[in-house]
Amino acid sequence: MAPPAQTQRSASPSQPSGKGEVSDLKLQLRQLAGSRAPGTDDSKRDLFKKVISYMTIGIDVSSLFSEMVMCSATSDIVLKKMCYLYVGNYAKGNPDLALLTINFLQRDCRDEDPMIRGLALRSLCSLRVANLVEYLVGPLGLGLKDKNSYVRTVAAIGVLKLYCISASTCIDADFTSMLKTLMLNDPDAQVVANCLSSLQEIWSLEASTSEEASREREALLSKPVIYYFLNRIKEFSEWAQCLVLDLVSKYVPADSNEIFDIMNLLEDRLQHANGAVVLATIKVFLHMTLSMTDVHQQVYERIKAPLLTLVSSGSPEQSYAVLSHLHLLVMRAPILFSSDYKHFYCQYNEPSYVKKLKLDMLTAVANESNTYEIVTELCEYVANVDVPIARESVRAVGKIALQQYDVNAIVDRLLQFLEMEKDYVTAETLVLVKDLLRKYPQWSHDCIAVVGNISSKNVQEPKAKAALIWMLGEYSQDMLDAPYVLESLIDNWDEEHSAEVRLHLLTAVLKCFLRRPPETQRALGAALAAGLSDSHQGSEIKDRIFDEFNSLSVVYQKPSYMFTDKEHRGPFEFSEEIGNLSVGEEIADTVTPAQRVEASDNDLLLSTSEKEENRGPSNNGSAYSAPAYDTALQIQSELTVSSSSLPSYAPQPSLPIDDLLGLGLSAAPSPPPLKLNPKAVLDPGTFQRKWGQLTVSSSQDCSISPQGVAALSTPQVLQKHMQGHSIHCIASGGQAPNFKFFFFAQKAEEPTTFFLVQCLYNTSSAQAQIKIKADDPSTSDAFAILFQSALSKFGIS
Repeated sequence: MAPPAQTQRSASPSQPSGKGEVSDLKLQLRQLAGSRAPGTDDSKRDLFKKVISYMTIGIDVSSLFSEMVMCSATSDIVLKKMCYLYVGNYAKGNPDLALLTINFLQRDCRDEDPMIRGLALRSLCSLRVANLVEYLVGPLGLGLKDKNSYVRTVAAIGVLKLYCISASTCIDADFTSMLKTLMLNDPDAQVVANCLSSLQEIWSLEASTSEEASREREALLSKPVIYYFLNRIKEFSEWAQCLVLDLVSKYVPADSNEIFDIMNLLEDRLQHANGAVVLATIKVFLHMTLSMTDVHQQVYERIKAPLLTLVSSGSPEQSYAVLSHLHLLVMRAPILFSSDYKHFYCQYNEPSYVKKLKLDMLTAVANESNTYEIVTELCEYVANVDVPIARESVRAVGKIALQQYDVNAIVDRLLQFLEMEKDYVTAETLVLVKDLLRKYPQWSHDCIAVVGNISSKNVQEPKAKAALIWMLGEYSQDMLDAPYVLESLIDNWDEEHSAEVRLHLLTAVLKCFLRRPPETQRALGAALAAGLSDSHQGSEIKDRIFDEFNSLSVVYQKPSYMFTDKEHRGPFEFSEEIGNLSVGEEIADTVTPAQRVEASDNDLLLSTSEKEENRGPSNNGSAYSAPAYDTALQIQSELTVSSSSLPSYAPQPSLPIDDLLGLGLSAAPSPPPLKLNPKAVLDPGTFQRKWGQLTVSSSQDCSISPQGVAALSTPQVLQKHMQGHSIHCIASGGQAPNFKFFFFAQKAEEPTTFFLVQCLYNTSSAQAQIKIKADDPSTSDAFAILFQSALSKFGIS
């Protein structure tokens, strides 16, 4: 079968049809290089335009470098510009070819035409070739002294380019001193601005290594220099004015009189047509009056009008930039902008990002005097075809209601939203009605009358459905069909994928059962059964199933502990969120010090010998086959070292007054003298290494109070409690009734002394097995008492 015919395309005038066209260009440029015939410059222009167009679309025309340089011998500025553009593009990637340009660029730097001198100097400084920096020093020095201001302007920026290529060459040539002289004396404002920009950059980079540069940078903020710039600010371009104003905002005036002088001098800058200049001026005003409360407030009043004017002028992008700054000020002082709320009304043709910002500002400035007008305006936006804006408008109405402004009218408006029969409006409104009922329960009668007419089948968004279910449970005595609606939702339990909705459903059914038991008994039983068999337990469950790969857990979509007998589960059921810790591997350097992670293996952080000691009989060497429960207890008892050196600890009353009932309780002993560092830091890698190197200095069992047993719902609860006693957790895990923790603490007086603890916490037997290792074993006894004291208070304090 013959291949399909190629589609024939005509060669585009801006795209070469092949290498042959580039070769033709090269030949034509070479023919024109030495020609003096009339019309030669026009022919060169056509060829140069082709070369630049090819270069712009990504075609490699670097092979024309020599010909382009030869054709640059002309007085035509347009040709010069195109040639400089070409050379600047290919010079960095072809440093050998760039050397060919040096002669003609240096020659052009001495041209009679100042425009050519400036363009040549700019191109020379833009070559960005380190080997050619020696050729830049001479032209730059001449450029800084040139009689034409354009050349001096280019040279001032050229010094910064030279510094970026070779800082030492720039400093050795003493160009910074020349820039400073020009900055303070040059009659051209643009030259002054370019000198300031270059010097700020150079001195900021040099300040870390040069005291002189640091002093010079600080001298820019001196009163004479600042006033020099302020007096000439009207001469500068808009960009230069922003540069000067930014410098002035960092200046610290000597007294209030100086502040007022500067503000009076810059007063007219607030009326500037350029938004950047206005914002830069406002920054100066705000920064200088931060310590003057009354004046600072007056500044807010003064800058309102310029900002509001800028918001309504210019492109949407410019308006958004100004509006963002105005938003920041509104959030800081909403009361000052409360009378200008109409400026924040949305226009139909504004983009969504502008409207959203305005909605935030309307919410912020709402108060008792303007709430009615603002809410009326927001209600118009609810019917907007822009769904995100409609949602934001509903939320804005709810936020204003929660601020206790004109609640009566707002609740009526919200209830009207429920009658609009728009799914997204209904969803947002239900969430807000729930929040309002929590704060204003007195409105329950009116709200429930409307909410009761909403079918749960028409509410699909999880947050909205959860809100509706909450109201069904909270006000089930007022909603006649609440038990039956909840029952229908429970019947569709498996179709509901949101964990939030399921949790609210369980709670709502229980509330309804407490108020209307006969009607809700069946629904409660079904809900509890569905909740117990629910396999959607979250990401932790999914991770656990993954770790039990190649087992029935994957088939059942449940971890093994959910379908195996207790006696076969093994002593510990660990959470699988292991963070950056790996079993048997060194911790990566990227682990954050003292990062809290959870263990995925009951052998985590143990040495090889200790792993063998703690591991029960395995099944064919599988690491996932846990030992039998009683075997594990036997192993744990064998690991328990005699604690005769320490007195057994039992929680003691904290004060003698606790013995008022005559129970014969003795007062608690005085706290141990050992003090711990509350901000101790130890990375997991160091902990693992220390645990393998140190020997056990103390091991004992202690009883757990009933409150401690009840309080340990997750490992994180005990972690937080122990951290309050300056004992930090580095790894934890487990499932009831068995939990395992690794803690560490640091002696306050001795930063090199650490205590490492392994704690096996069994809520079934109300016992905790503690194993302590310490850099200084002599302090282990005192730390053990302190650790048990903290553990005994868990669930009580």
